Amino acid sequence: MPASIDPAPASPESPAPVLSYSPVVLPVPGRPVDLQVRVSAPVTGTGLPVILLSHGHGGSNNLSSLNGYAPLANLWAAAGFVVVQPTHLDSATLSDRLAGAPGAPLFWRSRAEDMRHILDRLGDIEQAVPLLAGRIDHDRIAVAGHSLGGHTAGLLLGARLTDPDTGEEVDLLESRIKAGVLLAAPGRGGDVLNGPMAGMVPFFRTTDFSTMTVPALVVAGDKDDSRHFTDVGPDWHTDPYHLAPAPKSLLTLLDAGHILGGISGYDAAETAQLSDENPGQVAALGRLTSAYLRSRFQPGDDAWETACKELAAGAAPMGRVESK
Repeated sequence: MPASIDPAPASPESPAPVLSYSPVVLPVPGRPVDLQVRVSAPVTGTGLPVILLSHGHGGSNNLSSLNGYAPLANLWAAAGFVVVQPTHLDSATLSDRLAGAPGAPLFWRSRAEDMRHILDRLGDIEQAVPLLAGRIDHDRIAVAGHSLGGHTAGLLLGARLTDPDTGEEVDLLESRIKAGVLLAAPGRGGDVLNGPMAGMVPFFRTTDFSTMTVPALVVAGDKDDSRHFTDVGPDWHTDPYHLAPAPKSLLTLLDAGHILGGISGYDAAETAQLSDENPGQVAALGRLTSAYLRSRFQPGDDAWETACKELAAGAAPMGRVESK
């Protein structure tokens, strides 16, 4: 039996201590720069499952890198997960060096390949991080991603697309990943991809969620209206739930925009610009996503069921959940 995850969940008033270590540098043949990752983990515990966290493509210099998403990474680590965050090639921290490189500027395929490289070298990463050796459960792996990172996660969970450069169908399903969390991920393509920036993401046009078979939780904000890509409105970000086969769950956060209350960084400028800063919302998101993955990794664990009931029972619920 695997060790339990967070047998005594931490409260906001008494969070479990976590460690964060970076960079772990992984040379990758053919990659224009070394792959660098940050690892966050609880200070204690063994048999710890892993969450690979793919950052979005924001304009900030460091939020879209291994240095971002601390609010979410810390919550997950406190809940008993090892969180591994790569700096993808589209990060603003690398843009000056990689302009014109194959796959630029968004490197959609390389992003998914980064996660495979991490899984291939997970033992090396475990040994490189102080106090972590021997504590990871290599059979319990999840992927999570925000915005463009949600697209990356979807590909690893089985979603497919047609490469706009070659016309070939791309299948990047990663069998070592057992569950996923898609945060404000892009939805379907086709004619609905009609916004002024749609031309920048031709790989969105053919996304096929019907092959995304791995269990996943899709998280969407009901105020996340991505007009730069589509005029569908916030429902566009629920497509990975509605268009993918079961088992899937959808968590809709109320009054949440694209940053989902501020998951990309503490006091981030993006949240102020979008009126989307809500620490309570981030805390709730951390609890719910942790509970979802905990129940996925431990059959019979009722953490997800309990978290959903508590969400619905609140006097002013922050969201709603549906499943299939």
